[in-house]
Amino acid sequence: MSSQLLSSAGLHIGRVLLASLFVLGGVNKILNYSATAATMSDMGFPLVSVLLPATIALELGCGMAVAVGRWGAVPSALILFVYTILVNFIFHRFWTLSGDIAKIELSLFFKNISIAGAMLYLAAQNGQRRMPDQSTTA
Repeated sequence: MSSQLLSSAGLHIGRVLLASLFVLGGVNKILNYSATAATMSDMGFPLVSVLLPATIALELGCGMAVAVGRWGAVPSALILFVYTILVNFIFHRFWTLSGDIAKIELSLFFKNISIAGAMLYLAAQNGQRRMPDQSTTA
């Protein structure tokens, strides 16, 4: 297998796998809409009736754009990067906990940091591939 084929296949498969977290998250929120809305309300989120549909749209829309890898993939990856960081600090506050639950939340926190990093890396790689090499165009 050539390195170019491996690189191309790896980028496509990796994008789909990375985006699946968000697409499946959006689908899960739809399938469990009432429970998700109740959880958000219990956590003190305002305007859940607006925020939950917006979250679903963001996860599905940006997730699909990243998975397909065409128009909108770079800005979608950047949006999911910011979204993941924000959600991480809201939902995985390990520093306020103790014991086993703190260890679990710490693990989830850094898993999400890695996912955010992957989104940032993907956006940078895709943006770089689409830009001409400026050192050779002058």
